[in-house]
Amino acid sequence: MSNSPLPRLFRGALLTSALFTATVQAQDYPPAIQSLEQQGVKVVDSFDAPGGMTGYVGEMQGRSLAFYLTPDGRHVIVGTLLDEEGNNLSAASIQELIEGPKFAEAWPQLEDSNWVQDGSSDADTIIYTFTDPNCPYCYRFRQQAEPWIAAGKVQLRHILVGILKEDSLTKAATILGSENPEEALHDHQASYQQGGIEVDRKLVSAARMDVKANNRLMQELGLRATPSTLYKDDEGKVMMVQGLPNPQALERMMGPKP
Repeated sequence: MSNSPLPRLFRGALLTSALFTATVQAQDYPPAIQSLEQQGVKVVDSFDAPGGMTGYVGEMQGRSLAFYLTPDGRHVIVGTLLDEEGNNLSAASIQELIEGPKFAEAWPQLEDSNWVQDGSSDADTIIYTFTDPNCPYCYRFRQQAEPWIAAGKVQLRHILVGILKEDSLTKAATILGSENPEEALHDHQASYQQGGIEVDRKLVSAARMDVKANNRLMQELGLRATPSTLYKDDEGKVMMVQGLPNPQALERMMGPKP
């Protein structure tokens, strides 16, 4: 893997990011697609793409990607396909064919994970978010969500992880192991700019393995940033937003702002 050019292609933002030429015969896919499989790509599905191309979606080391077979069948382009209005067609295909089904299947795992309730038990909207206590974007996301939580419309379920800093795990375990985790989470949020919750070694000992289980779940789902947030849209489809949501994404997740 370390000698493969493929990881560099993920950094491409345009359709012209790379070309691969076929060198082997394929049984189930054209030779150019087979060349990607030999580099570790798991092909998940195919679809009709613009310009006479055939689109494919796949995964590599838990990361989703889209690639496109040219009409001559001899080359495959790996990268992001944009339309004339700048819409990301690759992201839409990945969401529909890979991430949507994967996260829908994972929803029961989120329900059974070690999370902290943040908001009313009667809230109509349940949102799971992977939260690292040292993550500034998690802190800002919670601030953004406050109007919906205060209005009783949204319940955030923080799946606490410890991945960013040396004391992330111990802070997460202190919150998760507290007698009242929701109150501990709020205390941490209130004191975040001063360093957050004070680590309690007894609580860490009790909840360390729960935090590590959350870390594993995040890794298994291929999520690499906090916050990573999963919710159900109006049609019941499981959607994922990685990083700090923009205002439009917030309303898609939580509904109109109270």
